[in-house]
This record gives sequence, structure tokens and C-alpha cells, in this order.
Amino acid sequence: MTSEIAGTPRAVIVVSSHVARGSVGNRAAVFALETLGYPVWAVPTVILPWHPGHGRATRIVPDPEQFAALMKDLENAPWLGEVAGVLSGYLGDAGQAAAVASLVKAVRAKNPGALYVCDPVMGDLGGLYVPEALAVALRDMLLPLADIATPNRYELEWIVGEKLADQRAVMEAAMRAGPPNMLVTSAPAMMAGSTGNLLVTPTAALLAEHRTVPRPPNGLGDLTGAVFLARLLSGQTMEAALQSTTASVFEILARTSKRGGDELQLATDAQSLSHPMAMVHLSRLLRPERNKRA
Repeated sequence: MTSEIAGTPRAVIVVSSHVARGSVGNRAAVFALETLGYPVWAVPTVILPWHPGHGRATRIVPDPEQFAALMKDLENAPWLGEVAGVLSGYLGDAGQAAAVASLVKAVRAKNPGALYVCDPVMGDLGGLYVPEALAVALRDMLLPLADIATPNRYELEWIVGEKLADQRAVMEAAMRAGPPNMLVTSAPAMMAGSTGNLLVTPTAALLAEHRTVPRPPNGLGDLTGAVFLARLLSGQTMEAALQSTTASVFEILARTSKRGGDELQLATDAQSLSHPMAMVHLSRLLRPERNKRA
């Protein structure tokens, strides 16, 4: 999808969870990026046998000093110039945020055009499912560095400290939450029985909608962040990247659901990453003016 020019940065550093079974965290992001042609440097923030939503799961978090040392090694790696983007997801503890921030700065120093996508994994409809200190670190240390953030609607509510009852409220919250570009998943849709991905940029607000799938498996946010980053690195516009990313993720979700899968079946549906066929409804919304926000 990208030009094969020798020396062009193409690698992506992905910092997130690792599960032995399943398609969440690094398992989802690394597969998607490599399928789309991007070499990945994968850093596990926590190791689990499976997603905790499936039941009790042993949790192995790297020693903070060792994690920081590993990240520092990456900062000093002679191949750092290969890196075109960084994607961070689920962190194992609050202390990891500082190491991620330092790595992002080192990558940008080597390649000023590198993109940083922050998926602030902290909660869902039921509220935070990480310690508050970790949520605060994501909000205060990583979001301000991000070129793009990909929170779900409920994470955005926590970030801005208020309920977001409608589309306009979500747009206004996205505009003041920090990064210049924010892709909000699980956003209010305009069509009945649908859900949306709402992208707010400095100049536009775009909504990509698809029908709601009951009881979706985990990993959709991880997959969305990785595919969206890959689309942008391939040269797609924000609008095109939003539409094609939403189509890919929805297609994989729908096919997994039809088979009764409890995990996204990425290997089976790898073609959906490159050539999605699902129909997605894309709308341009009236973006609120900054000076009208309280």
C-alpha cells in the first residue's frame, strides 16, 4: 500500500498487551499492520493467557525498571530511523506512560514526520477498568503528545469529566481533549440500530456508521487504531482512512459474529484488511466552532 522506496521509514512500534489466546492488544495490532505490509516492533506491556473478560487471568507485568530500560534501548537503536509510527494501547501500570512518552519523542527526533496514535485504553460503558492513576497518566502524559487519539465514547467521557449525551457533545469534547485529531469509537450514530466512528480534525467532523452487532468480541479498538494508522501511512486522506478502516473492522466483526466466534478471527478474514467490501455510511457533520464552547 505504500511506496517501496529504499530508506523510507515503514516500521511501526506497537506498545500494548499480549495474550496467549485471542486477538486483542498487540495480537490484533501486529497482525493487522504486518498484513498491510508494515514491519512491527512489538513491546508487551502486560502478558495474559487471554482477555480477562473470558475469566480469571494471570497477569504478568514487566518490572518497571526493566521495562524502562528496554524502551531506552529502542530509543538508542541504530534502526530507529526505520520507524514511521508509534501506536500505544493498553498499559500494565501508570509508570509505563513515561517510558512511552520518551520513546515517542526519540522517534520524532529521528523522523519528524512519524505519527503517534494513542489508544487510551482505560474503560468502557461500565466506567474505568484500570487504576485511576493509570488513566490519569494516559490523559496527562500521552494524549498531549498524540497526533491522533482513538478513545471510545466512554473513555472520552472520563477524559473530559462529563457525560456525552449526543453527537455534538462528543464533537466538542474531542476538540478540547488534546490531540489535533481524535477518532471516537462507539459514537452516537444517526441511523437507527447503528454505531459510529466519529473523526474530529482541526477542519472537519466525519461520521462513519455501520449496523450494531450484538455482543461483539474484544479487540475492536486495538484493530481500529492499527488499521487507521496503516491507512494514513499508506498516504490515504483522513476521510478515506476513516471509511476504509471502519469497513475493514466492521466486516471482520460481522463475519466473526456470524460464525459465533468469541475472538476476532483475523487470520481467517485477513483479506478484509486489504480489500473490505462492507458498506459504510459516511457523513460530513457541522463541526462546532471552538469559540462557542464554554
